[in-house]
Amino acid sequence: MMMTMILLATLASAPYAPTWESLDARPVAPWFQDAKFGIFIHWGPYSVPAWSPTGTYSEWYQYWLETKSLFGNGTFRGPEVAEYHAKVYGADFPYYRFGDLFKAELYDPKAWADIFRRSGARYVVLTSKHHDGYCLWPSKQANDRGFPWNSMEVGAKRDLLGELTDAVRSAGLKMGFYYSLYEWFHPWWKSDRQKFVQDHFLPQAKDLVERYKPDILWGDGEWDLEPERWKTPELLAWLFNESPVKDTVVINDRWGKGVRHKHGGYFTTEYESGLDAAHPWEECRGMGFSFGYNRDEDLAAYNGPQTLILLLIDTVSRGGNLLLDIGPDGHGKIPVIMQERLLQMGEWLAINGEAIYGTRPWKTAVQWSEGNRDYGKKKQAYLGGEFIRKQTVDPDPGFAVKEVFFTRKGTTLHAIVPIWPRGKLILKGVSPSAGTQVTLLGTDKALSWSRAGGDLAIDISLPCPPDSLPRHAYAFRITAVE
Repeated sequence: MMMTMILLATLASAPYAPTWESLDARPVAPWFQDAKFGIFIHWGPYSVPAWSPTGTYSEWYQYWLETKSLFGNGTFRGPEVAEYHAKVYGADFPYYRFGDLFKAELYDPKAWADIFRRSGARYVVLTSKHHDGYCLWPSKQANDRGFPWNSMEVGAKRDLLGELTDAVRSAGLKMGFYYSLYEWFHPWWKSDRQKFVQDHFLPQAKDLVERYKPDILWGDGEWDLEPERWKTPELLAWLFNESPVKDTVVINDRWGKGVRHKHGGYFTTEYESGLDAAHPWEECRGMGFSFGYNRDEDLAAYNGPQTLILLLIDTVSRGGNLLLDIGPDGHGKIPVIMQERLLQMGEWLAINGEAIYGTRPWKTAVQWSEGNRDYGKKKQAYLGGEFIRKQTVDPDPGFAVKEVFFTRKGTTLHAIVPIWPRGKLILKGVSPSAGTQVTLLGTDKALSWSRAGGDLAIDISLPCPPDSLPRHAYAFRITAVE
């Protein structure tokens, strides 16, 4: 508690200069590192066609269409999206007409927020504006391309972002906004980038913050310009010194070319295996291979509930957060399979959340079995969920597995196992004290234990887990660990 108060006092009092040395001295707010699980939402005009080949990002539809190129997992010729578009909508149908079709007529922000709450997530990050420039709020700057391009004037005729912000906060969750610094085809971006930065990006970003007071500002689309050209150090100094969220806002690390994993707030990874606990970090990924809803993805492309839960556990054991994406459709509905996955995660967290929320890494993140730890990841653009299954419940012959994941709260250790142990669970390097008690989360039954050299041996009295527990992973509480 004392450390939290000190950090909050630091956030509230420090004047920050527009230099990375100064900006990086601002600590990440403690709530973020306690939250562990957030919901990412990619939603916009691209949710109307909602298509690109499986293994690619469907929210990049406009870029794939205009450039006749593709990138992702798989081998592509390049014009697949353009060919699809011509077949379904006609070759003379411009992307901007999808704005008119983005009606969101079935959008119920309170229902969304209820699903997010029941999922066990503690925060939400919505795409306020993706790289196509369409804004989910009534942004004046969205229209400086020469025509209306925001949800209040085009398509839904609603402040989609404002409505969800109110609903999410009413549900008790933190609310953040993804914001793309650049826009693929904005005329100023193509002809006068200095004007784009000064007259479009900077006032638009400040308007977003001043109107909706985000808990997180999640930058992206930063890679073409150095931070000095983006003027992001100046923007962040304003954010930390003068904005209405100066004492509370959390930011990521995507604020200019070469900045990721070096400067900003918490570090980010994307469809990767993540980082370590040296700095606060967050892994973002979809349930399949796309952030935006992609109608080309079938059941095989979606990770199952156990895989998603293991991804969360693995991430948290190494000090990170998992930002799991959903892609609603153009009507405003969250696809049923995405709803189901979120609720399945919520069922597991309702029982095992003690081992996730508010925890910090232990001296050892995981306990490996004997064998080869390099399971041979396939070279691909986006790392799917298969890697965590190969490292836990579905290893190839001769390869090691992560037998146990560890998290801690003070002197209480949590040991999470992907496979139900039989007979004894040996926790290597765990030193119990005379007052140590071991409990399986979800039950009130204390388990007997003994020392085994420098290890802790837990007697597993049941041959199978209780039927009341979700069968995805099992968490044990070990108190008074030395």
